[in-house]
Order: sequence, then C-alpha cells, then structure tokens
Amino acid sequence: MGTDTESAYLKQVTIFSSLDDDEVHDLMTVAKTRRFRAGEVIFHRDDPGQVLYIIKEGKVKICLISTDGQELSLVVFGKGEYFGEFALLDGLPRSADAIALENVICYTIQRNDFHNVIMKNPKIAIQVLEVLVKRLRTTDQQVEDLIFLDVYGRVAKKLMELAETHGTKVNDGTRIDVRLTQQELASMVGASRESVNKVMGYFMDRGVISTDKHRITLHSITDLQQRIY
Repeated sequence: MGTDTESAYLKQVTIFSSLDDDEVHDLMTVAKTRRFRAGEVIFHRDDPGQVLYIIKEGKVKICLISTDGQELSLVVFGKGEYFGEFALLDGLPRSADAIALENVICYTIQRNDFHNVIMKNPKIAIQVLEVLVKRLRTTDQQVEDLIFLDVYGRVAKKLMELAETHGTKVNDGTRIDVRLTQQELASMVGASRESVNKVMGYFMDRGVISTDKHRITLHSITDLQQRIY
C-alpha cells in the first residue's frame, strides 16, 4: 500500500488531517486492506482489540447483542469514518460488535503503528478525544430518547439522523442510503419489530416517508420533527 491516491484519501479522515504528506505516506505503508461481505461480522464484543478500521467503501453497524440474541444497534458508520479506536486506546477487549451492512472495504492499522503516529503527532490524540466525546454524548442522547420519547418519536428522530449522516437528496425528498430492515431499525430505537412496523405504516400512510427495497426516503422533515418536539 501507499499510493498517492490512498494517501490523499487518508488525509480526508478527520483524525489524520493534521499529518503532513510524508507522515501519511508512512502510515499507509503499514496499513492493510480488508474486505468484508454484507452481513459478515468484523469483530465480536470481547474480542481482543488490536486494529483500527477506516472505511473506504460500504457501511458498518456497531451493535450490542444480548445472550438471548436481542440486538441494540448503536451507530452506523460510512465512507471516511473509522471505528475500533476504543480498544486501541485502553487495551481492553472490544466493547461492541461490528457488522458489515453491505460489502465493505477498510484500511486497517495495527495498535502499535497507531500509537507511534500519535506519539509523533499529538494533534491526532486531541482529535481522537473530540470524537470520543462526541460519541459519548450521542450515547447519552440515546439513553435520554429511550426515557422521554415514545416509539413514534424515536423512529422519527432516528430516520432524521440517518438522513443527515447517510442521506442523498432526491427529487421528492432525502433517501437514506443504508439498506435497513424493520428489525434493524427496531434495534436502533430500542423497540420491537411489531411496534416499528406500526410506526412505519403510520408515516407511509400519511406520505411522510416511503420505502423501496429496504431503502427509506423522507418526504416531510417537518412532520417527523413534529413527532419529536
């Protein structure tokens, strides 16, 4: 690895944006490319954490799976984002599962190489801290939503979040470019599939959203907002 194109891509990733060209090139020489099929587990909770993953193509969900098989999806990451940094920093096992939502290509960086980069460029450590704080605040918000919002509000808010982070503008609204089953959406909002099915039907009947091949298009952000506030 280590081509100019790959180095240019890495510089677009937030935590590496402060590196100069030589430092990015050095990092790319130790990075490896990994490919995962849709539905493939990238790592399990409690696995040893020795690798940072940077997404080049595709989408990955981070989730918690209980002993009885119930799933709670925490976040979906896409192109240019990274995951797996918790275990690299604290040396503890993985705190959640990572599963490919579609075919995924990742750059991977080993823990020792990542630490060496941080030692040479402390700005990266600050950027990692900023991302960690942002993700912690997101987790706090998820807990608050579970307490204060009903299922209609939680689904509306999650759809708006997904549209903001993974949305594409189309003629009649914003399409979420993540293939989601109702079970996957249910796991994101902490509700049963049956409850989410009822909510989705309610929104579709009113023309607020539409679905096609597990892709959801939002037609009225205002109506969704009214279910939250």
